Amino acid sequence: MQVSFSGNEIIAMVIAASFAAGINVYAMLATLGLLGQAGVIPIPSNLQIVENWWVIGAAITLFVIEFFADKIPGFDLIWNALQTFVRVPVAALLGYQASAQLSPHAQLLMSLVAGGVALAAHGGKMAVRTAVTPSPEPLSNIGLSFVEDALAIGLTWFATAHPFSAAAVVAALLLAIVFVLRLVVRAMRKLFTGAMQRIEGLDQTAS
Repeated sequence: MQVSFSGNEIIAMVIAASFAAGINVYAMLATLGLLGQAGVIPIPSNLQIVENWWVIGAAITLFVIEFFADKIPGFDLIWNALQTFVRVPVAALLGYQASAQLSPHAQLLMSLVAGGVALAAHGGKMAVRTAVTPSPEPLSNIGLSFVEDALAIGLTWFATAHPFSAAAVVAALLLAIVFVLRLVVRAMRKLFTGAMQRIEGLDQTAS
C-alpha cells in the first residue's frame, strides 16, 4: 500500500534514518531500499537511487562484510573508525537530498543535522565498543553487535511506519549517548590522573 508523508514527517524520518546510519549505514540503506522496492514507502525522486537493485545489492554485500568484521574484538574498533568516513557523509547526503523541497539554507541545515545525528550515534557506538572490546570473553562484543544490527534495521523500518515516534526514540537515545560519553570521559580522566600520580610518585622515589 502506497502512503505519502508530510514535510515534517520526512524530517522526522531523516533524523531517525541518520541515527540508524550512524550505527550501521549499510543496514539502513538496504532496509530503506527494500522498503521502497516493496512499495511500503514512496521514495522521493531525488532519493530513488536507494531502491536501485545495484545499490541494494552493494549495501547488502557490505552489510554482510560488516556483520562479521564488527564481531571481531579489536578489529571492530579499526573497522568502525574507518566507517566514520562513510556513515556521517552518507547521512548528511541523505538529509540534503530528502529536503530538496525546502529552501537552500534549510536544506543545508537539514544536511548538517543529519550528519550530526549520525556522528553522535557513531560516537556513542565507538565509546561503548571501546569499553566492551577489552573484555576477555567475545560473547559480550558479539551480542552488542547483534543488538546494533537489529537497532539499525528496526529503527529504519520504524521511521517509515511511525516517523515522529522514531524521532522521539532517537532523542532519547541521544540523551543516553551524552550520559554514556560523560561516563567514559570521567573514567578516562580518572585513569589518566591516576597514571600521572603514579609516574610522579616513581619520580619522587627515584630522586
